[in-house]
Amino acid sequence: MPGIVGEVMTGEVVRARPETPFKEVARLLDRHRISGLPVVDHDDKVVGVVSETDLIRHQAAPSAGSRAPRLPMPAPGYPAGAGVATAGDLMSTPAITVHPEQQVADAARVMERHGVGRLPVVDEEDRLIGITTRRDLLRVFLRTDEEIRREVVDDVLSGGMGLTANAVTVSVRDGMVTLEGCLEHGSDIPVAIRMTYRVDGVVGVVAGLTCRLDDDRGPAPLHPGAQSRRVS
Repeated sequence: MPGIVGEVMTGEVVRARPETPFKEVARLLDRHRISGLPVVDHDDKVVGVVSETDLIRHQAAPSAGSRAPRLPMPAPGYPAGAGVATAGDLMSTPAITVHPEQQVADAARVMERHGVGRLPVVDEEDRLIGITTRRDLLRVFLRTDEEIRREVVDDVLSGGMGLTANAVTVSVRDGMVTLEGCLEHGSDIPVAIRMTYRVDGVVGVVAGLTCRLDDDRGPAPLHPGAQSRRVS
């Protein structure tokens, strides 16, 4: 299952230049049935993003003769034509971007933090190479419980921590993972929890884990009725 932005992004991106006229931006959004697009300079470096909301806000501005709101300044080097609104006038800047190697979960947090529905994806020189939307990222979080359980067992517990198949029982319901079992070292418990939480699609972890050896206190008694350390 894809876990990085580069695996869920769209590579063919509809884009505009800062000097692209208002009406052409509107046509691009309508023709491609998209709600926003990146604005790039002559080197394909992202300088802003223009959305349907930006266009509607401009259209809703008071007509000539009344006090109209001031438009954003166009990008440096791209002056707007007299009386003609351009992508450079309307775009939001600076653009919020991500890199293809970033985790999908991190990109989702960026979207939430900035209140945006799309993120241009750029290379190490800030050149546009793709775009990812809320819908793209949502695919990761629509994994089935069985897919999540399999990755926790195979990649986290077995592959990542070297645990045997019987060491921990893993159950998943609606993305909530429950871990139950006894590990050799107490220090492995937070590691198992942390690694499980990083699996794509996991919304939470309930840990009912004990240990045979408390790393700080020596061997934990295992006779009937003895208490093992429990983290929950």
